Amino acid sequence: MERGSIYREIDHHPLLLRFLFYPRRWEQPPPPGAEDLLIPVEEGVAVGCRLYEGEAGRAWILLFHGNGEIAADYDEIAPLYHRIGINLAVADYRGYGKSGGRPSFASMVEDAAAIYEAIRDRLEERKREEKLFVMGRSLGSVSALELAARYAEMIPGLIIESGFISVGKLIRHLGLPAAGLDLAGLDKECGRLAAGIRIPALIIHGEADSLVPYAQAEELYRSLGSTAKRLLPIPGAEHNDIMLVGGERYFGAMAGFVEAPGRFAAGA
Repeated sequence: MERGSIYREIDHHPLLLRFLFYPRRWEQPPPPGAEDLLIPVEEGVAVGCRLYEGEAGRAWILLFHGNGEIAADYDEIAPLYHRIGINLAVADYRGYGKSGGRPSFASMVEDAAAIYEAIRDRLEERKREEKLFVMGRSLGSVSALELAARYAEMIPGLIIESGFISVGKLIRHLGLPAAGLDLAGLDKECGRLAAGIRIPALIIHGEADSLVPYAQAEELYRSLGSTAKRLLPIPGAEHNDIMLVGGERYFGAMAGFVEAPGRFAAGA
């Protein structure tokens, strides 16, 4: 069974989606130095992405944000990435920010490729040749893992922060209504996807995360087929304060990974 078909099964449960997606609209222009792209994903529907360009010649991270967030929330966070020498592009989902349509898991998977290719094209238009890493925070791990599997030869490294290997496990943990859904099938296919990912990977997770338990990060770490991978626990960090609690350790690990993604030995 394919992940896309199982995601579509979830998407046909409106009550479940109301628990899993919290879209928020935002129409304000980007701050100085940033740029908004509207990327067509189907007829009449475009998804927004905000690019925060810092110093030329530095690597980029394409970040798929968490639930309840929008790309514009990173207006104040992007300078922290610039400080460690990373340019940042943050993608919204359907219904979030300036994006049209309604959010769904199937569209997250399908739109991720269009977003990735649009960002690559934009960098090529600017005659920029920096590396483009992919990152998923929380809900965004769905999109990031799909891209890591699909574009393995092009993506130099994968970062997952506060994420999960399968949304099925999150549904069970939260005790959400899921009668009739083949969550076991989804878990199996997502595990297979992770096993097929062999690019360098950095997983960052708060040890006190009550929304997505730390055990999810451990399972994802074990399941990834990558030999160059690292699991970084942040003691005392919850789901939404991990950046603040992690501080220098959080950003230091990210900077080191982007500089040399292959240096993480198995088990490090």
